[in-house]
Amino acid sequence: MRVLRKMEAALYTSRSPRITALESLRCEEGSDPFKILIGTILSARTRDESTTKIVHNLFLRFRSSKELAGASLEEIKKIIWSIGFYNVKAERIKGVSRIITEEYEGRVPESVEKLLQLPGVGRKTANCVLVYGFNKPAIPVDVHVHRISNRLGIVNTKTPEMTEIELAKTARRKNWTRINNTFVMYGQNICLPRRPRCDICQLKNDCSYYRDKIPKSKIAYTNVSD
Repeated sequence: MRVLRKMEAALYTSRSPRITALESLRCEEGSDPFKILIGTILSARTRDESTTKIVHNLFLRFRSSKELAGASLEEIKKIIWSIGFYNVKAERIKGVSRIITEEYEGRVPESVEKLLQLPGVGRKTANCVLVYGFNKPAIPVDVHVHRISNRLGIVNTKTPEMTEIELAKTARRKNWTRINNTFVMYGQNICLPRRPRCDICQLKNDCSYYRDKIPKSKIAYTNVSD
């Protein structure tokens, strides 16, 4: 996928990019599907730096779904209190841990359908578990993937769910596992929500957002210099 190659080239030639929370968790925890699942639930509406620290502390205390299922809500809340919506998330991760322990013998299910039956698990979380926990082809769509796909004109969609469907049609299946991590890193380091760093983006000449938002005189100058 040409877009992925250009994103990766821009990321690693501009400066050392900030690694995503899930990629960091996958590296540190050896792609443990349960830890990926809990980490993804905790990461919702939370900065990556906070997520990484909280997940690390949580799993220092609780090593398995059984231990987390048997923990008191108050102890879980005490560990994750600095994360957004910690009361709701504490109940969710305890409930998820109980189901996985009792119904799946401590093993995280490997299908989207079964993952979606877990409390607090939507399509993005389910797909993250498949990609980061099982290395299975899926396309987790978060705000970065949704924003950048539309900015580039790869899709023209209103919701992350629609973006997932359209990306699945256009991207080769062998590239699906690379999409989330690459797009999220690009969204955090280069294609920022506000003031994107178009000066170092290698995709700006194909970018609908750049053509529409940047003055034509600047586009002409950039094209010549490229």
